[in-house]
Amino acid sequence: MKIAIMGAMPEEIAPILEKVGEYKTTEYAGNIYYEASYQGADLVIAYSKIGKVFSTLTATTMCEHFGAQKLLFSGVAGAISPKLKVGDLIVATKLAQHDLDITAFGHPFGYVPEGAVYVEADKELIALSKEVATEMGKSVQEGIIATGDQFVADEQRKKWIGETFHADALEMEGASVAVVCDALHVPFFILRAISDAADMDASFSFDEFLETSAVESAEFVMNMVDKIVR
Repeated sequence: MKIAIMGAMPEEIAPILEKVGEYKTTEYAGNIYYEASYQGADLVIAYSKIGKVFSTLTATTMCEHFGAQKLLFSGVAGAISPKLKVGDLIVATKLAQHDLDITAFGHPFGYVPEGAVYVEADKELIALSKEVATEMGKSVQEGIIATGDQFVADEQRKKWIGETFHADALEMEGASVAVVCDALHVPFFILRAISDAADMDASFSFDEFLETSAVESAEFVMNMVDKIVR
């Protein structure tokens, strides 16, 4: 079994590399991939860099060049749903591209011909995540995640994305990874820690949050790996 573990930023995979210990590095297509053996499984680990193009390239490389049979993604996201607070974990049930717009041709937002507005994440991996959450004593919510090549800070835009896609959170890589995995028939799972929400206070430090959430997410993802390889 070969499992891909992916993030967007180096901070998001650093704790995972610490957990696996020994690994070899491969440079390919302008990125670095880390290969390791863990609990009898082969892992390929990488951060894509931010945005849909880089995450598409990285996910495709992991599946096609390295032969990944499942893909686990962890990172941070902004909340749309008022139910999500800073530090909460959300698992994507399905994902959409909020900045994909050919409505001028009569199509809904997020849709292209021969495609779909939403891509659904793997139900078996979501079920495994529920077991992991229970065993870790974590509260993990499920919801729709919207992806776009924009850091959305405008509240009106957030509201529009929420209403249009029924989205609970938004980020910049998930849906493109989902499209790749769906097209290549690779089951995928996307976990996000909420880094900004309506309940943020003035003392919040994104850098500190990223470091602590990455450690927590790494533990969660590696527990997922344990369950997959059993």
